[in-house]
Amino acid sequence: MDLGTLIGIVLGFVLIIGSILLGGSLGAFIDIPSIMIVVGGTIAATLVAYPLPKVKEIIKLTQKVFKERGSNPNEVIESMIELANKARKEGLLALEESSAGIDDDFIKKGVMLVVDGTDPDLVRTLLETELDFLDERHKSGQGLFETMGSFAPAFGMVGTLIGLINMLKKLDDPSSIGPAMSVALLTTFYGSFLANMIFIPIANKLKVKSREETLEREIIVEGLLSIQAGENPRIIEEKLKAFLPPSMRKQLQEGEA
Repeated sequence: MDLGTLIGIVLGFVLIIGSILLGGSLGAFIDIPSIMIVVGGTIAATLVAYPLPKVKEIIKLTQKVFKERGSNPNEVIESMIELANKARKEGLLALEESSAGIDDDFIKKGVMLVVDGTDPDLVRTLLETELDFLDERHKSGQGLFETMGSFAPAFGMVGTLIGLINMLKKLDDPSSIGPAMSVALLTTFYGSFLANMIFIPIANKLKVKSREETLEREIIVEGLLSIQAGENPRIIEEKLKAFLPPSMRKQLQEGEA
């Protein structure tokens, strides 16, 4: 469980609801027609902008935001060094046995290409092509939430315009102006809240997780090619450490110690 995401969302709701209760009634901020305009309009526009199968992935993508990644670059480097040591002692063919215990399909595919004696340039091309398509799939999911983040405030404004039109029709009744204006502004509130508290932050979190996974894949590609070239495991380790920021290199060194 990614506690940062959960804490951020819960904290946002608590602070906003708390500020509402300090200044008035929570019931005054609940309006069903406004919710229908903002939420329904955002979903409808998203269905127009994206194919239905892609929109169905929203639940899957949202689950990914709340899940903690099962690996990190340090663990990937350690696994590459283990493979390098085994290849140096027993030869590249010994890696085929090691690949059976690897859960990561990307590493397993790369190891099998190396074991089969595939040309290094072709190995790099195949793995980087898969990496490019992985990045495209991630960007598609991020774009979905970014699109919803742009639609929500827009439909909030649509709801505000609808409320203002209804208000102007009843100017002859001064008592109806206040409630009508309140409803008109609520849609803007809903749209801004959904965009800036839910959709855009989720898109950003997906970007962060995508960058982390891409970094790990790049380390794997460089590690496997170095193993195929027969480089010394110590040299491979230093080469792969160059992908990491100083803080993560320090963690790796402490782990080795």
